[in-house]
Amino acid sequence: MRRIIHVDMDQFFAAVEQRDNPSLRGLPVAVGHDGPRGVVSTASYEARRYGVHSAQSIQMAKRLCPQLVIVHPRFEAYKEVSMQIREIMHDYTDLIEPLSLDEAFLDVTENKKGITLAVDIAREIKQRILDTTQLTASAGVSYCKFLAKIASDWRKPNGLTVVHPDRAQEFIDHLHVNRIWGVGRKTAEHMHRMGIFTGYDLRMTSEQHLVSEFGKMGHVFYQFARGIDERPVVSQWERKSVSCEQTFEEDIFKPSAATIELYHTVLELLRRLEKSGFEGHTLTLKLKLGDFSRDDASQQDTAAEVRRDFSSYRQISRSITADRVLRSKEDILPLAKQLLSQVPFDEQHPIRLIGLGVSRSAADEQDDSPIDSPKQEWLELELQFEPWE
Repeated sequence: MRRIIHVDMDQFFAAVEQRDNPSLRGLPVAVGHDGPRGVVSTASYEARRYGVHSAQSIQMAKRLCPQLVIVHPRFEAYKEVSMQIREIMHDYTDLIEPLSLDEAFLDVTENKKGITLAVDIAREIKQRILDTTQLTASAGVSYCKFLAKIASDWRKPNGLTVVHPDRAQEFIDHLHVNRIWGVGRKTAEHMHRMGIFTGYDLRMTSEQHLVSEFGKMGHVFYQFARGIDERPVVSQWERKSVSCEQTFEEDIFKPSAATIELYHTVLELLRRLEKSGFEGHTLTLKLKLGDFSRDDASQQDTAAEVRRDFSSYRQISRSITADRVLRSKEDILPLAKQLLSQVPFDEQHPIRLIGLGVSRSAADEQDDSPIDSPKQEWLELELQFEPWE
């Protein structure tokens, strides 16, 4: 049986800032760009007590915590620490799947040091990360990625949680559905309307019903509710796309301004394509549009208003596939303009964000697939009760 560890750094960006600047220790800190369109990347635990969290607008965060200290992100510093952490992990296994700078899966079923118990490896890695970086990490240990990831969040910060195979079903049954991988806010609300609140409720729902309500994800939810997750730890990812986006300090609604910003976005996309060497045929345009056609003048300047304001934006995407590799301005700019012309915008529906991405088409994927390559399947595991950890 596999032994999987998920390591997740605690409040990573904020922790690096507090480590490098002792005057920030103990203060509510948010890492992000301080401006009307700024978004929180990471919040310190001191800030989280006020309701500040990642992906929240800086303006909302300030209203919730007036004494909040905003720190501009230093991504090079975070990357340097991330590389130190990765080097520690490689002392134990090369089967490492990074999810971001601050978290990764490790498959330690076979490990370089011959350590029998995965929990001992997790404990060693946590201690070495602390000794090397002066930062804490939380870790989850289980037989699959789904449970290891949930376990790493169970006792944050500086936690270590093991979900044994013989206790996995009981653990899942007591989970709130919004802690299950793939269940976001809207999916959780949908499940609640169906009377599904816990992992047990999910397990009691037929696969047919879940598929009818959630499509292909219904199969995944059915398996997860039974502790089944066969996904391997993938040490090398094949790049599927290259993209970039820009959020504007002020909304734009004039066609001339949108075209200029689109042009700059194309240039940035070309720079990233050249740097990565990626080749793709499909161009995707992403826009975030406002909807201010209703009268909001009577709303008071409160935190609730900020939530309504940011919920007034909706995201729209359009894609087109070319018969050639998209690698030059002459290839991409006309297609980008064509996609932009398909989305109406005006002063009542201004543009807050423009994004462009080049990806591989379905034909590209099919051409690169080995003729006899097996299809991925979800298989039910037979849980054997053996000394594990």
